[in-house]
Amino acid sequence: MELLEYQAKELFRMVGIPVLPSLTIQDARKIKQLQIPYPVVLKSQVRSGGRGKAGGVRFVANTIDAIAAARSIFNLSILGEYPEVVLAEAHYNTERELFLAIVLDYDLRCPVLLGSAWGGMNIDSLLANLQQVAVTEEFSLFYARRLAAAMGLSGSLICSVSEIIAKMYRLFKEQDLDLIEINPLGVNHQGELMALDGRIKINDHALARQPIMETLNFSAQQRANSHHNTRQTSQDFSQVNWRWLDWHHPTGKLAMICNSFDSALLTWDLLEQNKVTPACSALIENTLTTDLAMEIDNLQLYREQIQNILQEIASFSGVKVIMLNIWDTAAVHREIIQTIVDYCQAEVAVLSPPEQILVNQVQVTTADGINHGNSAIALGESREVEKPPAISVPEFSVPRPYFVLRLVNQGDIDDLPSSPQVYLSSSLEESVKQAIAMVKSS
Repeated sequence: MELLEYQAKELFRMVGIPVLPSLTIQDARKIKQLQIPYPVVLKSQVRSGGRGKAGGVRFVANTIDAIAAARSIFNLSILGEYPEVVLAEAHYNTERELFLAIVLDYDLRCPVLLGSAWGGMNIDSLLANLQQVAVTEEFSLFYARRLAAAMGLSGSLICSVSEIIAKMYRLFKEQDLDLIEINPLGVNHQGELMALDGRIKINDHALARQPIMETLNFSAQQRANSHHNTRQTSQDFSQVNWRWLDWHHPTGKLAMICNSFDSALLTWDLLEQNKVTPACSALIENTLTTDLAMEIDNLQLYREQIQNILQEIASFSGVKVIMLNIWDTAAVHREIIQTIVDYCQAEVAVLSPPEQILVNQVQVTTADGINHGNSAIALGESREVEKPPAISVPEFSVPRPYFVLRLVNQGDIDDLPSSPQVYLSSSLEESVKQAIAMVKSS
């Protein structure tokens, strides 16, 4: 289960991670009762990241503006989700922003501390400066300080950030979390820290043994998603799941495949800013086991799911470009590239025999004796068709789309399979630029 920001911050308070004064609002008119001094930040409480770029975060200076902004946020859908709650929070002046996270790494089979000296919405800068430290033994401040030093922090900031990491780890362990993230962790001119946004994922199977979770007042949508995930995971602990995101554009020329809500929202937004609206987006979730004996089968399963998505996208006749924004292991990325290259190089589907195609430049005579040159003969038509045996029917091929693959972990790029229809990059900005160019030239 993924917590909303205000729920995550309730857990932050529990372990002493500093958060701003705030109030949750379920009705825009309740803004009048707000006791937080202006200016105030209003935030849409949905699971998706990138809410600021989508218009779900507003800065307001007075009550009238706050009521209008709250009404707008309540009526704003972000990736198909409307907020049930809006968080009103005090404004905080930052000198710099950091990124901190702890995630359970199934490849390494241990928690991993993540940190970047560049936090906030600039994902490319964040990833380019991302540092990680695997917690292979009992946690101590040594791990936290090692990460802070790797991030390039110095002086008292190493100690204060290390203390935040230690509190995050305590929460991670005690509450059976799969992920805890602070982005951004604000640092003001006095060197004080503040968790300005938070994200927490709880292991669904741990909810029953965590009494504190009952106090978080989960929404109906959160409970429904948790029930679905628990049922789905209990059927198979080693599978790749994918689904369509609940937004599309029938005339779009570009399709997206991402492996997180955040990356999908960010990619969609960057395309929209350049006046390219995607036709659809698929979300693929990798929950494969890391048993080496099953690695080949797992990668084959990933390949099959990518192929399934491509087959579904093929039904969108207007799609000319498919963009993938995936952050996974090098082995998975290689499998993705190989699958796409094989797809591009596969023998093109032939639409024949002639009763399945539009017959061009072939004279067909029906049983009524009428010559129907260049006419369409529908499959299953009741009239009998006479086909001159001496005339061959041309075969029509289905053109493959162009692919833009944004894969963070590429490994040795010179050793990767390639195709003239595939563009490969680790930069999101370059990938988006290339995709836009391909769409506009198609």
